[in-house]
Amino acid sequence: MEIKAIKKLKLYGFNNLTKTLSFNMYDICYAKTPQHRHSYIEYIDEEYSAERLTNILTEVANIIGANILNIAKQDYDPQGASVTMLISEEPVNQPGEPVTSEECGECELNSESKSEAVVCHLDKSHITVHTYPESHPDEGISTFRADIDVSTCGHISPLKALNFLINTFQPDITAIDYRVRGFTRDVNGKKYFIDHKINSIQNYISSENRDMYQMIDVNVYQENIFHTKMLLKEFDLDNYLFGTAKKELMAGEKKKIKQRLKKEMAEIFYGKNIPKVNLKL
Repeated sequence: MEIKAIKKLKLYGFNNLTKTLSFNMYDICYAKTPQHRHSYIEYIDEEYSAERLTNILTEVANIIGANILNIAKQDYDPQGASVTMLISEEPVNQPGEPVTSEECGECELNSESKSEAVVCHLDKSHITVHTYPESHPDEGISTFRADIDVSTCGHISPLKALNFLINTFQPDITAIDYRVRGFTRDVNGKKYFIDHKINSIQNYISSENRDMYQMIDVNVYQENIFHTKMLLKEFDLDNYLFGTAKKELMAGEKKKIKQRLKKEMAEIFYGKNIPKVNLKL
């Protein structure tokens, strides 16, 4: 996905705008029995283990053109996993190689340890993911939530990885936040609080993905804050059953399960509990 620059800027030092993409996704299913719900959690933990998540985040780094400096990963007991990557825009200097002013920008160099100059422009560049599988104890609804943050400092943009994340997780519901913080200066000292064109996150979502989802925006343009929520349009009960086939269910049971799933998805999408809702099935 092309990121359209406002114009080519001749900067004073390093572009220190911080661009953060938060990708919050949900996968919903119905697991009829306690054993089915337990198996669903096990399936999610295996499908999205720390190792698999590391591979996904590594591809994100490749897509946005970032260099990976460090990886920390953890599988949790009883469930869930986390991965954190420290990344940089520039290639990493080998031990003993000098750090130049072009590499660290115009930040102050520490005369005792110039390697710290690298850290000064990397501490806001990272990619993280945390997973949260859980299930309702009575209603049979099980959900898998993953929170992914891609934060960059410099020219590289996390927006380039947006469609890859959507295509990889194929979520039922997604909440996406994008924010540009700080400012950078041109050679004349003029501040720039954003260096690319955007009026909606939807600008960077492919037409194929846009067609699949109902979407709403909540944007604060003057603060360079953008928010888009997505709800999958198509609903096929077969895609939401875990451990049970649709043909095994009675007509009334199918209707009740569909209502429960639709209610769960609506509550997550709108961010509130819905005591009674008349959903079009």
